[in-house]
Amino acid sequence: MPSKNLLVKDLNELYDLMGISHETIDQSSGFSILYLQDVFKEYPVTSIPYRPNFFSFLFIKDAFGNYTIDDLSFPMVPGTVYFTNPSNFRKFEWHNITDTCLVVFTESYLKEQVHQDIYREFSFLLTETVEPRVLKPDQFAIIEELYQFIYREYQGDSPYKSKIIGSAMVTLLLKIKEYFFQAYNPIYEGNRSSQIVKTFKQNLEQHFRDLANGKTDTQLRVQDYADKQFLHVNYLSSVITSKTGKPITAWIADKTIAEAKVMLQDKQMNIKEIAGRLGFLEASHFSNYFKKHTSQSPADYRKQYPLNRQ
Repeated sequence: MPSKNLLVKDLNELYDLMGISHETIDQSSGFSILYLQDVFKEYPVTSIPYRPNFFSFLFIKDAFGNYTIDDLSFPMVPGTVYFTNPSNFRKFEWHNITDTCLVVFTESYLKEQVHQDIYREFSFLLTETVEPRVLKPDQFAIIEELYQFIYREYQGDSPYKSKIIGSAMVTLLLKIKEYFFQAYNPIYEGNRSSQIVKTFKQNLEQHFRDLANGKTDTQLRVQDYADKQFLHVNYLSSVITSKTGKPITAWIADKTIAEAKVMLQDKQMNIKEIAGRLGFLEASHFSNYFKKHTSQSPADYRKQYPLNRQ
């Protein structure tokens, strides 16, 4: 049995490890939407313990099961909406599925297709554990219309497919915010370690926002993030790793690459300028770093986006 430290990079990898067929799932864009009744044919279905490297929404119109997030377990019943963010421990068990839609996406996708400053409008995406909500029938019906529309566009071949889905995701996130998080306070967290993780994520996001806006040109070290919370660096590192299954250095690297991909789509910025914006003293250091984490050079990645971002 895989350990709780198993980090799953995408849905394809999870289903591979579970021995489940997934020919129709393509997460190359960082986004995928599917109906689970088309994936799971025999019940019960029990997942391996894993830590996802992606966000997900689960819209349960008609299904039953159980879902575990860290040490909390929740029932999956009709009319429920689940939201999960990267790296917390997960495990699910399905007893029956008649109609359930799953939407998964990465941070890079959000910043490339939805909005570069995604966490300012949707701060709830940074939260550690969100309890599932059973929506009123009229509320679920509105959510269902949105994810059905996204699914149809995802299956289609419109030349504006990515932009249409990105715009629809804004609407979906706003409705989720309306139904779940109108009174959400991103600072509040009852558990001390969860608060430390949450504050680290907020500090990480704010620092990269400052880098992108030219307010600073210096990358923060792990020690700097510890100092911001008045913690010993070893303690901060231990909390982040044990709580999320991923060390701080990996969080910083993932964030750097996500921001770099967004900037590389803007042809008005040359690679040297992007390197400087992200705190690299030399463009060559940035290029080597980017290639190490993506297996592509910044120039090769940029070739995928022939038009300037507007």
